[in-house]
Amino acid sequence: MTALGLLFTIPFGLKMLLPAGLAFISGIFEDFHNSLSVRKRLLLQVIAALSVVLVTGAVVTYLGLGVHLPYWVGVLFSIFAIVGMINAVNIIDGFNGLASGVILLILVSFTIVTYRHDNMELLEVLSVSLGATFGFFVLVFPKGKIFLGDGGAYLLGLVVSVIGIFLAGKYADVSPWYVLAVFIYPVWEVIFSIVRKTSKGMSPMKPDIYHMHMLIHRNITRKNPLTALMILLLIFPFMAVSTIYANSSKYNMMISVVFIVCYLLLYIFLLRKDRQAQTL
Repeated sequence: MTALGLLFTIPFGLKMLLPAGLAFISGIFEDFHNSLSVRKRLLLQVIAALSVVLVTGAVVTYLGLGVHLPYWVGVLFSIFAIVGMINAVNIIDGFNGLASGVILLILVSFTIVTYRHDNMELLEVLSVSLGATFGFFVLVFPKGKIFLGDGGAYLLGLVVSVIGIFLAGKYADVSPWYVLAVFIYPVWEVIFSIVRKTSKGMSPMKPDIYHMHMLIHRNITRKNPLTALMILLLIFPFMAVSTIYANSSKYNMMISVVFIVCYLLLYIFLLRKDRQAQTL
């Protein structure tokens, strides 16, 4: 058997071990030593994304609505999406159970879609991921007895992004827009944060106190676990509808747009309330 043939016989979960390890390492050094520069972290993440794309074949070449990408463009797009999701999960990791709760909802959605396609190998990976994430969630919510850290956030971001890309790439009836709609909260949080910061002349990598979860905490909940719970309840309906219509690009585009509009309206309301409180 050739090396390439042998690669195809390796279970999906085992193929993800090395890339997942690289993603985890890119964050764990930051957690313990604060020693990796942004460039080095991104380099490790790109290597992790490239390796997982190569070994799993998780590549998106169809964007829905009749739009196809050349394979090499699909590879680059998939790497970009994986690295983006790795960092998106880290950005929303601000309150007890928020990031892990979002990941749980995503994994449940992917499990339902995978079950419909009777992919037992992927279901095994999802079962392990769900069990591990739920075990962590029980410890972190509501008391915060453990923390995810950059390493954990990067690891979970890689796992869900690869599974989402794999589903959209393997099954013609799984819309890539479904994957985006399920990811929409962390993805839009990153995009909006970049636009918001660059418009003010700030570096997108520089932290600030104006993320949505921070505004909700200061102006509505004022309690750590309640903030996570509120956001999870707000995003759940969008993810549920996306899962039901996982085969429809049109519906999932609409879901994503409606989410963004609701997010912006709530953000503007909270920002005004925040500024009024600061002037008192």
